[in-house]
Amino acid sequence: MNDRIEIPPAIPRWPNRLLRAIGWLVLHLFGWRVDVRFPDAPKFIVIAAPHTSNWDFVFGMAAILLLQVRVHWIAKHTLFKGLQGRFFRALGGIPVDRSAHGGVVQETVRAFSKAERLIVAIAPEGTRSRREQWKRGFYHIALGAQVPVLVAYIDYARKQIGTDVLFWPSGDWAQDMKPVFRFYEGIEPKHPGNFAIER
Repeated sequence: MNDRIEIPPAIPRWPNRLLRAIGWLVLHLFGWRVDVRFPDAPKFIVIAAPHTSNWDFVFGMAAILLLQVRVHWIAKHTLFKGLQGRFFRALGGIPVDRSAHGGVVQETVRAFSKAERLIVAIAPEGTRSRREQWKRGFYHIALGAQVPVLVAYIDYARKQIGTDVLFWPSGDWAQDMKPVFRFYEGIEPKHPGNFAIER
């Protein structure tokens, strides 16, 4: 693999050689590359898209393990049952009940205010099925916590996981998201029919 990785000192690390080796092995076996550049900031939101397959989680988590960066990620609470739940929590997973409106945003904003360093990853589509409009929870969290948003992608055409656009939300969703949606137009998901970009 020909990876490009830039991790500045402000980024919270999670050094574990065994997990790093597992992440590298998964990506190497499937022929994936990593092109990740993090901002020199201790706190920010990462949005990860497209999300059209369970493989997105596998390759995305492998990249996180390879990078040895402590990233917390939000997923539906039903994934955190039993031994599987313990495993996901150990990897940074945060269970969320999607039926509870608003509470998740406020709780996450409070978590950012209390932490010296925190990275939270969110899949803005909220589902593997086609969704014409993205969920805006990540945007409201970033706005309330006054942290930037880093755009991450998983591109099946190039077999590459990486980061690109970084922005600070202004409160104008349409204007702030224009370059984000424009960027994702060039990214190929596992199932293209399940990925929609807002116009």
